[in-house]
Amino acid sequence: MKTYDWIVVGAGITGAALAYELAKQGLHVLLLEKEKNPHSATYYSYGGVAYWSGSTPLTRQLCQESKHILGNLSQELDGETEYRELNLVLTIPQDRDPETIRQNYANCLNPPDYLTVEKAIELEPLLNCNEIAGVLTVAHGHIHAQKTTRAYLQAFLRLGGTIAIEPVLNLLRQNERIIGVITAKNTYQSENTVICAGAFSRSFLETNNISIPLYFSHAQVIKTPPLNIRLRSLVMPAVLQRLEIEAQARQPEKESDGTLPNSNVMAAITEPGAIQFLDGNFYLGQVSQIITDASMIPDLTQSETEIRSQIAKILPQLANVPGTCHHCLVAFSDPSRPLVGKIENLGGIHLFSGFTSPLAYAPPLARHFATWATQGNDQVIDQFSAIG
Repeated sequence: MKTYDWIVVGAGITGAALAYELAKQGLHVLLLEKEKNPHSATYYSYGGVAYWSGSTPLTRQLCQESKHILGNLSQELDGETEYRELNLVLTIPQDRDPETIRQNYANCLNPPDYLTVEKAIELEPLLNCNEIAGVLTVAHGHIHAQKTTRAYLQAFLRLGGTIAIEPVLNLLRQNERIIGVITAKNTYQSENTVICAGAFSRSFLETNNISIPLYFSHAQVIKTPPLNIRLRSLVMPAVLQRLEIEAQARQPEKESDGTLPNSNVMAAITEPGAIQFLDGNFYLGQVSQIITDASMIPDLTQSETEIRSQIAKILPQLANVPGTCHHCLVAFSDPSRPLVGKIENLGGIHLFSGFTSPLAYAPPLARHFATWATQGNDQVIDQFSAIG
């Protein structure tokens, strides 16, 4: 039986960052991923890093650390992250009061500025001036999430880490302690195991009779090939309905629906957003749905139609560009408190998931987690209570 200091389950950007930081501390780490090329939330991420958005002492600290870490990460990992800073443009609907919307962001570390329609078009010429009452804008970090994850994984291997492409079937339990995992091929033993499997973390832990306040939505986005059209900024709505349905999904009466297969807990919402990567391709969308069956695939033809319809209003030049609609699951929890740390009443098992803004919070939290894992305390991780 192979033995490690830490087993990390899930090799998206959160698991890759955490595995790297643990290995950097000199720990013997195994990273497990069920697929060689997973098309997960990391793969379809817009790549935005909202390091301006912290609204509590903890999240403001993490945002400041994130900006520093990501600004130097390509050099540290000796790999490409495509880190850059660009303008985030938050579109305000014509029927909403710009000042009221602006006040929603007043507590942020760096609150966005309001621009009139005329100034907004100067900043982002692809916007449709007839559909907005202005925009909010702020300097925003951006990375290529998939390339950044790959850079983390390559650096992890150079540190002596081990990656195995094996689905994890179960936890290895000894009395009230988890001592490893059982995969489709092997049994691995470890002092500690941490679950970073995104939306699948909940269902996996439930099979081991561990309940956690983690949820997921079904997200759908359109991915295009490289295009000659140039989008200067990352465009998103100033009012994110997605956050509203996530808040509703966390309510106790919705939680009880979690046992109903194929249950569509609430209607899908479509939000027009767009980002262009350095190679010229776009992500457009997104549609968000709360469906309790993680294996269910939404109607992607319908989703593509809805996304294009909304994009036509805000960014009409992008409405009919070539592209294909894709689907992934996006994990979420209480936005003010990601699920980081020990799982209550059971030794040797931890969680690292539920980030509302994973690209901003996961890199600094992974660094703090690794310090906590080796030293037994950390001023950030110590603020998180046991999960359960």
